[in-house]
Amino acid sequence: MTPTLPAYDPGNVFARILRGELPSQTVFEDEETLAIMDIMPRADGHVLVIPKAACRNLLDAPPDALKAVALTTQRLSRAVKAAFAADGVTIQQFNEAAGGQVVFHMHVHVMPRHAGLALRPHTGAMEKPEVLATNAEKIRAALRSG
Repeated sequence: MTPTLPAYDPGNVFARILRGELPSQTVFEDEETLAIMDIMPRADGHVLVIPKAACRNLLDAPPDALKAVALTTQRLSRAVKAAFAADGVTIQQFNEAAGGQVVFHMHVHVMPRHAGLALRPHTGAMEKPEVLATNAEKIRAALRSG
């Protein structure tokens, strides 16, 4: 039997971004998902893939949302790898506070990686908007050519 999860909070930051109440640097959008730049990136090109469905995380996500997020994650992984001439890609997804989740709307981190270069620590420092815009355009260009 699956334990009961807390209710979805429609006031979370990603729900507000999806409703257009908060700004974001969008790199990709389709009917079921949105991919945006992480404002506190651990690597240049760090993107978040979120479902448009209201779900806290993988534990309560509907199957169609999981499928859509997986497909968009694959697409964005290819694009960030190409856009940043990366050697690989790190994918992270956290579930519940004990699992490291901070924002309770399902999201997947996609980070291009270069051999021998560690991820930046998560300090809470926000990246300059112009840097995020430049990185977003690199990814959009990779999506167009990919």
